[in-house]
Amino acid sequence: MEKENFYQFLQRVPKAELHIHIEAVITMSSIRALWKKRFGTEMTLDEQNALFTYDDLNGFIQAFLKVQDLFIEVSDFDYVFDDFARYLKGNGIVYCEAFFAPSAFIKKGFDYGAMVENFSRNIKKIHDECGITIKLMMDVSRTFGLENAMANYEMMKKFPAECIFGIGLGGAEQKGPCKDFGPVFEKAHAEGFHAVAHAGEDVGPESIWDAINILHSERIGHGITAIQDEKLLSLLAEKQIPLEVCPTSNTFTKKIVSKMEDHPIRAFFDKGLLVTVGTDDPVFFKTTLLDEFWALHTKLNFTLDEIKVLIENSFKASFLSASEKDEWLSKVGAAFEN
Repeated sequence: MEKENFYQFLQRVPKAELHIHIEAVITMSSIRALWKKRFGTEMTLDEQNALFTYDDLNGFIQAFLKVQDLFIEVSDFDYVFDDFARYLKGNGIVYCEAFFAPSAFIKKGFDYGAMVENFSRNIKKIHDECGITIKLMMDVSRTFGLENAMANYEMMKKFPAECIFGIGLGGAEQKGPCKDFGPVFEKAHAEGFHAVAHAGEDVGPESIWDAINILHSERIGHGITAIQDEKLLSLLAEKQIPLEVCPTSNTFTKKIVSKMEDHPIRAFFDKGLLVTVGTDDPVFFKTTLLDEFWALHTKLNFTLDEIKVLIENSFKASFLSASEKDEWLSKVGAAFEN
């Protein structure tokens, strides 16, 4: 299928995205606006290039923190959600479970309760105007240690919101092993929240084992180093523990794989793992969900029927109710038939 026809067709298919960070859906136009508001000058091309130049996961995380530092007041999140709405509509995404990372903003003095009010208002607006549902997972952040992660979790409980229904563990995987955050995940599970963890993105399969055995993570963010462990692959396939794979992100950071043709998502899929596809950080990796599927189609020989399975997997791996999953799966099937 030609690229234009591929994009037009897939855009009309209802999709879910389960691995995306809200601050990284912001567009360059909004970043330039925040830069001018923050520094009082126009962002130069050199400054833009410097911000988006990195060659590993830690370099990317530093750039992510610099973008967060451009925010000077809670209302700046309006830029994020305006861009988020355009992104979701443009990619035919009807349901999204996204991460937000409050640590850097709280350290800057932002009021967490005001942030939650902003998120709730914007998410309701997107649902009312576009019919798109967004649910948020708080990234308690391994970057700043267990104490900070626990404080974030307690703050999430103190300011409950319908749109926030769980926690995630993101950040620098090498600096914050999954096993260090067991107490936070134990509380989250006991108190009825969903809990997922990035693992196997920048560290070997032992990180994924810890996410499963210690954190009891309901899904694994990335999980690409599972390819190094046949026993782990068998477990993931048997238990159908979902992997939130982000092919362009994984290729860009070059820790495990440096070109799309070598990405293990093909092997995961062929071995029967429950694989979903996400973008991770669209503005940083210059990608969209439609771009990800096109790359899988052209670089890893995923057929349209196989892409249909990947799309269905994202609904199956979501935290939607069984009836909601069935409804969306039926609509995916109808879109492909038509």
